[in-house]
Amino acid sequence: MAEPVRVVPFDPARADHRAAFRDLNLAWIEQHFVVEARDRRELDDPDAHILAHGGAIFMAVDDGANVGEILGTCALLAEPDGACELAKMAVHAAARGRGVGRALGEAAVAAARARGAPRVDLLSNTVLGPAIGLYRALGFVEVPLPATDYARANIKMVLDLSRMHGRPTGPTPDPNGERHCKDRIG
Repeated sequence: MAEPVRVVPFDPARADHRAAFRDLNLAWIEQHFVVEARDRRELDDPDAHILAHGGAIFMAVDDGANVGEILGTCALLAEPDGACELAKMAVHAAARGRGVGRALGEAAVAAARARGAPRVDLLSNTVLGPAIGLYRALGFVEVPLPATDYARANIKMVLDLSRMHGRPTGPTPDPNGERHCKDRIG
């Protein structure tokens, strides 16, 4: 039986959230690839490069024996057309197999859906087999890979939210008239 996991919003004022977002992502990137310029920007200053552009970051925390321990993280980036991109998903090596990635993915998809995003995109690499399997289990399908600023990306996957649950979706404007997928979970 999986130990309980809770997904909470990233708190930019918490040093442990900032460190976990950076360190968990650097661990998997450095294990399989080379850290790229975009990685550095987003991991070193998520406020300026994710949150300020309408994105959100989620933290998975232990809700069982080690309450509050950070087990994983992911980001939801706002795209110019109102869609969202699932990015920077990382799970602590000791927490893999506990449903942490699934909990993060489901939270990110729910946030995108709540904001009316028509779809969630992601870029990945097929060497990350368990991650690709998770994305497929969440309903993502492979589509042609466009030009990208990530050298490591060799697969693009999309989850079409406009066809899910029979509900048409579209970007939800905020009071300032901007379209985005920013989610403030509380």
